[in-house]
Amino acid sequence: MIACGNTPLAAGSHKRIALVAETAADARDVLVEGDSGILSVHPPDFRPNYEPSKRRLTWPNGAVATLYNAVEPDQLRGPQHDAAWCDELAKWRYARETWDMLQFGLRLGDDPRQVVTTTPRPIPLLKEILANPTTVVTKGSTLDNKANLAAAFLRQITAKYEGTRLGRQELSAEILDDAPDALWTRAGLDRYRITLAQLPPLARIVVAIDPAAKTNEVQEFGAATGIVVAALGQDGRGYILDDSTCRESPHGWARRALACRDRYDADLIVGEVNNGGEMVEAVIRSADPMVAFKAVTASRGKWVRAEPIAALYEQGRISHVGTFAELEDEMVMFGPNGLIGDTSPDRADALVWALTELFPRIIRADELEKDDDDWTADYTRNNHTGY
Repeated sequence: MIACGNTPLAAGSHKRIALVAETAADARDVLVEGDSGILSVHPPDFRPNYEPSKRRLTWPNGAVATLYNAVEPDQLRGPQHDAAWCDELAKWRYARETWDMLQFGLRLGDDPRQVVTTTPRPIPLLKEILANPTTVVTKGSTLDNKANLAAAFLRQITAKYEGTRLGRQELSAEILDDAPDALWTRAGLDRYRITLAQLPPLARIVVAIDPAAKTNEVQEFGAATGIVVAALGQDGRGYILDDSTCRESPHGWARRALACRDRYDADLIVGEVNNGGEMVEAVIRSADPMVAFKAVTASRGKWVRAEPIAALYEQGRISHVGTFAELEDEMVMFGPNGLIGDTSPDRADALVWALTELFPRIIRADELEKDDDDWTADYTRNNHTGY
């Protein structure tokens, strides 16, 4: 550990450390308090004092580590460090902005260093880091860590994912290019990506739900309930604001969808009812009887529904506000026969439903069986023109 010397009071090689995770909760729960976190790996005499309210760890020898997250890049504007630990960089919502702010402050001492621990996704920033001649790369597969993992877990993920594209990425630490014939490419998603500060005034916001066919509250690798928040800007363009997809019970995903509605002040929740029928609306209304809800039913395949949405991306009419790693992984692996592998594109489905609601005129009338409610007045009220 670079913060510690040979004795508790002896100086280590570095003394001002940045701990950067995807979210503030990840920084706390994984880097500091996790099973392999900083507090767990230290002998008692060397263990630092953790002050959660100050986002700070202080070692007996005076070394200090401060917690940061990639949702708020400006946290790193100003502080100085001589070392950094960046966890799951490929999942950071504002990866480029956070990384750049960290580099400006990594200027103390004679030998500033940083370590990145992440599942390898082919984002431009990670490719640049790997191409840097000063970068030392160490890879490890899931099987390399089998001594610390449950046997049932290993059997399940090996049987399901070994040999698949997702398995090569998640289990074997390979960086993969986009899937052939996929509807989206990473380069296309990156081309129009924006930050929260660049988001224009919004005319309408929706939360879309693609319910899992079964309850998967305890199934880590089962189908998930896709929950995506999207908006139509006053500039006539679409914006993806959040991906809150989860594997929870119906009441769990309903609460999450309603939390998204409240967080973003959304106008409407859209839910696919092919799998759950009336249950989907009933679960939502059990949590909030007054919720504005619209049921939609798919009468065409996933590829057909997604094609006009992909066309919007090609036209430069959709931007992601930050990075949504799991959602974008699904999008760039979504081929003519669905998601490559045997998993379901739950996140991508929710995205398609959200943007279909915001751009209704791009969908042929016979592709969707809509409910009987008249939404024309709602579109007129929000000045939805130009699409």
